[in-house]
Amino acid sequence: MEKKIRTVVVYGEHYWHFYYSLSARVRKRIDWTVGLVEYLPMVPEQYLKHITGTDLYEIRVGSGRNIFRIFCFFEEGRVVILLNGFQKKTEKTPPGEIERALQLKKQYYEHTENQDRHLRGPS
Repeated sequence: MEKKIRTVVVYGEHYWHFYYSLSARVRKRIDWTVGLVEYLPMVPEQYLKHITGTDLYEIRVGSGRNIFRIFCFFEEGRVVILLNGFQKKTEKTPPGEIERALQLKKQYYEHTENQDRHLRGPS
């Protein structure tokens, strides 16, 4: 087995609600695509694309005629944080979906900062 290049971590429940709402076939395709992100040094844009104007990326999954997107970002270079996903039904990614991912990312950093503060103890 090849060595992982990146570690994929899920933040919160939004991703899991999306993931488990899908068929087993689509989940298998998502797992395969996430595996590409973990193991390939250079992930083709067909599967991982930067979202212009943000520091977010989308993992791009196709299954039959259906298109799915999973928002993520890089933490400390080799850690990929999955935020949420949706089924794409329009040409452009809906701004509301991007805004939701940005809010989740903000929550992630607030949560991480609070945990770090808790671990350090009182100042």
